[in-house]
Amino acid sequence: MNALIRLTREDDTPALPDIERSSGEAFRVVPELAWIADDDVQSVAAHLEFVRCGLSWVAVDDRDRPLGFLCAEISDGALHIWQLAVLHERQGFGLGRALIAAAIAHARGRSLGEVTLTTFRELAWNECFYRKLGFLTLGEEGLDARLAQILAKEATYGLPAERRCAMRLSLNDGQQDAGNDA
Repeated sequence: MNALIRLTREDDTPALPDIERSSGEAFRVVPELAWIADDDVQSVAAHLEFVRCGLSWVAVDDRDRPLGFLCAEISDGALHIWQLAVLHERQGFGLGRALIAAAIAHARGRSLGEVTLTTFRELAWNECFYRKLGFLTLGEEGLDARLAQILAKEATYGLPAERRCAMRLSLNDGQQDAGNDA
């Protein structure tokens, strides 16, 4: 599926919580994580902050309607992906991959050294998906203070620590470009 990836505009933000809710439906197939499908999503106000920082992208259809989004922040020389969500019925068509590629291109353009994220271990649409894009799963010894703090905070929100991991794509050491098919 071809989709246009562009920076998120303020007028896109009301649609993004619904996209996140729809995206969460994928968790219903994992009994111990099914609650995530009904959990709170990021507010429009939070999305607006990412938009104002220029760190939110949307995948849109041919009528310019958002189908998915990615929001991130820059911290400690890294672009950290906070959220990637695609409408449930549009998953598996390359929209997530295209959003990740846009974020990586932005990080490269800003001369950042890496792209990081936290996600669920051993789920096809989480850790396994990012590995196919060139991200490496970090063990405890590979975590910097920032990523360790993010994982610890996630646990306070009820995300099972034993199911979570941090991942990194280095932009400096010649690893394959996560925007390309692996």
